[in-house]
Amino acid sequence: MPVNTTLATFSDWTYGAAVAIYVIAAVFYLCEQAFAKNTAKSAASADKAKELVGAGPQVAGTGDDGGWRPGLVVRTERPRAEKLGRMGVALTLLGVLLHAGSLVLRGLATQRAPWGNMYEYTALLTLAAVVGWLVLVRMFPVRKLGGFVLTPIALLMFLGGTVLYAEAAPVQPALQSYWLVVHVSVISVSSGLFLLPGVASVLYLLKSSGRARFAKLPDSDVLDRLAYRSTVFAFPLFTLGLICGAIWAEAAWGRFWGWDPKETVSFVAWVVYAAYLHARATAGWRGRPAAWINSLGFALTVFNLFFINLVTTGLHSYAGVN
Repeated sequence: MPVNTTLATFSDWTYGAAVAIYVIAAVFYLCEQAFAKNTAKSAASADKAKELVGAGPQVAGTGDDGGWRPGLVVRTERPRAEKLGRMGVALTLLGVLLHAGSLVLRGLATQRAPWGNMYEYTALLTLAAVVGWLVLVRMFPVRKLGGFVLTPIALLMFLGGTVLYAEAAPVQPALQSYWLVVHVSVISVSSGLFLLPGVASVLYLLKSSGRARFAKLPDSDVLDRLAYRSTVFAFPLFTLGLICGAIWAEAAWGRFWGWDPKETVSFVAWVVYAAYLHARATAGWRGRPAAWINSLGFALTVFNLFFINLVTTGLHSYAGVN
């Protein structure tokens, strides 16, 4: 089936625009992180403002007592750092729309699932990570960490659009299966979601080190819960992806498991994440030991994404890199 080059070109343009917007959003997040006041001082100021407002509408008096009289509500202005963070969220939403649009256009251009090579796989992986991040921002007070999340995402997308880029084309015959839609999409989404607990665990280790330079990071408890809950959501998806991959392998190669390099590293990563969830549920292994285990799982995921796909040779060598 011929490829629609016009839609493929628009897909590349929207992909590049999404990368640029993510970079700008990351700058806004980092500015919020850098210029945000101490959390305790900000909370004290907010409480004081609430007390003034709770006392009733008042304005400056002109009488002899020099006091206050009813007439004007005391309002607090949002800190500039918070405004920067909100702008970062708005830009992230715009980037997600362009990011998703690039995948849709690539799929329409090729008339197939748009994750048949490393470029497209990375695009879906990073999209899942950004969407997952926006969900976490609604659940936890961690918006200031957006720069630490979007920076590796933008870097992955830059590498995807340059080093890993592949022209829009039909996939290899071995990938022309409905399992491409199921297995690859689930593995890609779960791998993207694993980026979030990986970043949170690394930041947890920095925060719990007690150094003053990391004082503005969210509380260790918040980072720990963020890492745990996002891993709890991503781990079942990853497990489902491995099961679907085994079923596809049996249909394509006549065996469920062959200890291919990608299969092996994926299994090791699965064991590490299972160990993390067990450690996190065990009181004696919470905190830094659990964070170290989660960070190891994240490192294995990145290793599996790049080294196994691009350096080693195996049955999963479908990177499509020229």
